[in-house]
Amino acid sequence: MHILLSNDDGYLAPGLGAMATALSETDTITVVAPERDRSGSSNSLTLERPLRVHMAENGFYFVTGTPTDCVHLAITGLLDKEPDMVVSGINAGANMGDDVLYSGTVAAAMEGRFLGLPAIAVSMTSYDPLHYETGVKAIAGIIDRLRSEPLQQTSILNVNVPDVAWNEIKGYRITRLGNRHKSEGVIRQTDPRGDDMYWVGPPGAAQDAGEGTDFHAVEQKFISITPLQIDLTRYDSLHYLEDWLHGHS
Repeated sequence: MHILLSNDDGYLAPGLGAMATALSETDTITVVAPERDRSGSSNSLTLERPLRVHMAENGFYFVTGTPTDCVHLAITGLLDKEPDMVVSGINAGANMGDDVLYSGTVAAAMEGRFLGLPAIAVSMTSYDPLHYETGVKAIAGIIDRLRSEPLQQTSILNVNVPDVAWNEIKGYRITRLGNRHKSEGVIRQTDPRGDDMYWVGPPGAAQDAGEGTDFHAVEQKFISITPLQIDLTRYDSLHYLEDWLHGHS
């Protein structure tokens, strides 16, 4: 297969390098990634300035844009031939529960799925992972499964991998997204000129983290696979909102 790799940590991120090295042993790999860390960029596209693309010494393309820009650009014009699949990661830090709303890692995979390709996002549960090889093996296993039996549904697979040695992994689990408590407050500081400046606070702790969630699976040292979809419509509310709009009791 021809696999398009991207991420949100930037083209120099070790997780991206580990994935590219491993997958290139069995497949054709093209890397198109941001020139710098774009964590938290979600699904943003750059619309008011041109994107510039450069090639690094290792053969990776790096782009002056977001993860979504990278995948969009690669599929719609940069590459001579459309890839067969998009893999985003390996990200340093989990993308579970509410994280997927902000994650550039997940957004890159979503853009691939939006443009018609199978897509996987993969993250390690540590911000300073020691076991990228575990994430590589996890994704290699999923890709082998897709090779023999492609998914019939148009899902994005959001994969979170415990940062432990492979022999400590208990297996794979299909999970749903958990939920976090609301984010902690912003952190206010004062710059040298006496003006206020603010840092976005850390995410809230897990709130819905029971059995069946991504939080629970990785806590138990399982690889979590959560199917995501692009269609955000809440179908079970359509009839209720029809009644609400027209004043029906």
